[in-house]
Amino acid sequence: MKTKEKSPPRTVALAGNPNVGKSTVFNALTGMRQHTGNWPGKTVESAVGFATHGGRDYRFVDIPGTYSLFAHSPEEEVAREYLAGGEADCVVLVCDATCLARNLALVLQVLELTPRAVLCVNLLDEARARGIAPDLPALSAALGIPVVGTVARRKKTLAALFGAIEEVCAGEARAARHPDYPVPIAEAIVALAAGEGAGGRFAAIRRLCGEGELPKDVEARLVAQGYTKEGLQDAIAAATVETAAAICQETTKNGEAGYSARDRRLDRILTGRRSAYPVMLLLLALIFFITVIGANYPSALLSAWGEWLCGLAARGLAYLAAPPWLIGLLVDGILCVLFRVVAVMLPPMAIFFPLFTLLEDSGYLPRIAYNLDRPFAACRACGKQALTMCMGFGCNAAGVVGCRIVDSPRERLLAILTNSLVPCNGRFPALLSLIAMFFIGAAGGFQASLLSALLLLGFVLLGVGMTFAITALLSRTLLRGQPSSFVLEMPPYRRPQVGRVLVRSLFDRTAFVLRRAAAVAAPAGAVIWLFANLTVGGETLLSHAAAFLDPFASLLGLDGVILLAFILGLPANEIVLPLVVMGYLSLGSPAELSGIGEMRALFLENGWTVETALCTAIFFLFHWPCSTTLITVHKETGKWRYTLLAALLPTAVGMLLCAAVAFIL
Repeated sequence: MKTKEKSPPRTVALAGNPNVGKSTVFNALTGMRQHTGNWPGKTVESAVGFATHGGRDYRFVDIPGTYSLFAHSPEEEVAREYLAGGEADCVVLVCDATCLARNLALVLQVLELTPRAVLCVNLLDEARARGIAPDLPALSAALGIPVVGTVARRKKTLAALFGAIEEVCAGEARAARHPDYPVPIAEAIVALAAGEGAGGRFAAIRRLCGEGELPKDVEARLVAQGYTKEGLQDAIAAATVETAAAICQETTKNGEAGYSARDRRLDRILTGRRSAYPVMLLLLALIFFITVIGANYPSALLSAWGEWLCGLAARGLAYLAAPPWLIGLLVDGILCVLFRVVAVMLPPMAIFFPLFTLLEDSGYLPRIAYNLDRPFAACRACGKQALTMCMGFGCNAAGVVGCRIVDSPRERLLAILTNSLVPCNGRFPALLSLIAMFFIGAAGGFQASLLSALLLLGFVLLGVGMTFAITALLSRTLLRGQPSSFVLEMPPYRRPQVGRVLVRSLFDRTAFVLRRAAAVAAPAGAVIWLFANLTVGGETLLSHAAAFLDPFASLLGLDGVILLAFILGLPANEIVLPLVVMGYLSLGSPAELSGIGEMRALFLENGWTVETALCTAIFFLFHWPCSTTLITVHKETGKWRYTLLAALLPTAVGMLLCAAVAFIL
């Protein structure tokens, strides 16, 4: 019996402005059947997902959000090139129902490229709450393409979208609406597009906007009508915006368009001249306080479980007659370090990431960028750097990738080189441990947690202040230039999707960072165990290495073991403090550590003072980024000299500050 050959999947591109719910639509359509990568020849990430509906397979491509197809950034260039390439069988144009006029400008641009499109009017629930009622059939008639209304958080509203996609993929393309250009420009577009085939109109418009030479006769007719090159660009942009506004006015009943009264009240507090910075500090302090107070008990519990499991593993290997060196390597060198990393890292991350993501999901992070635009402009940088700096609190590698949102190459490089000056989540647990051991004294319970959060906030503000200082220094020396202006859309405040936030934070961010730390903790623990047990001339390799590093480390208020732990911790900041502990234990102290008190006693036995703790905390804040971040910097910049500079900048800052503290104290 002859089997029926399966049809290839339909390729559907999702396009739209930022903050319209495009990624939510993409996630709802594809579920977990997704993968990410890079666009060929670019540093912009692509997201591809798969779905099956009505027996037909679909391949969805989530192209970068953009306001225009006339490229000013890598994201806009990627969006334009993908749509112009004709790979997609259908383009789903996602719009925000609460601000259709602005979104329709991009829709009209895409329709110049291809009429095989579906308009997805998303966020209908928010529109109804504001009294905004789009007439979807009238909108479809005005644009000449199918129009579907959705609330992407509710998957059942997406069934009609699949039907519209199949209609476009299987049927003949309709005659789509074009902007109402002035007659001379409309005639020039027709003349230039003749014989060009699909996308010819858009190619013609690009030439009129200055991207290519115009035929002499076409240029002469336009000049005779009074159009200069800049005048053509302005006229085309104005016609697109005016046509979008006219279509929206004809097809939409407007209620409370744009910002709601509630959003304006919140913005008066969260972005007000007098209240913005105090509110930011209070929110950051609150996040740290909840993280500290919530992580204490789980950390102690995980530490106790780890010690029990390590003891059980050691007894099991001894029962199997394993040689002592193998037991030491596997248990003390690998397993114990691994459990210490998990005990120190997992609870704070499991609390910090969801809290930070809730702020992101609510629409507050763009307000932070708005608030910090003025100080970044004073440093001759872009206000968007505030967003990438916030991403760095979670993971510096993610913050470096996030620098793609900065349009100017100079300002993007500034953001990349300074991102590691703010502490990532991998450094928070060590900073909290040092604060608890040496800076909060006899305080306990609520008082200790509050004091720890405030001191951690102080360290974070030091990192932020140093980010401003180094950014200003670079922009006046190696990377001279004036700050560029930018337009940042303030999305409406939305109730965070708590379930989705928990899943994304715990399984994507927390699991990723923990996996990375665990992957490097085991080999690093094995290396330091070998250093502590292999002898040369009657002394262990660890003793030799620590003695070699000691003179230089003492200038920084540290010792050789601490500096060696930082060097071995290059793959991940999270393992530095466990490696310090293991180094001291391997030098002679056999005691097992079950809490902060015993760790403090161990450090004091090995010569620590408050000065040592302060210098170690400063060096945790400012030292070379982890290997993942450095690899990401090279990937984003394509140059080893910038990767080296990204490593040297925070290290130089840390060494200078530590040396100053050691000299003064």
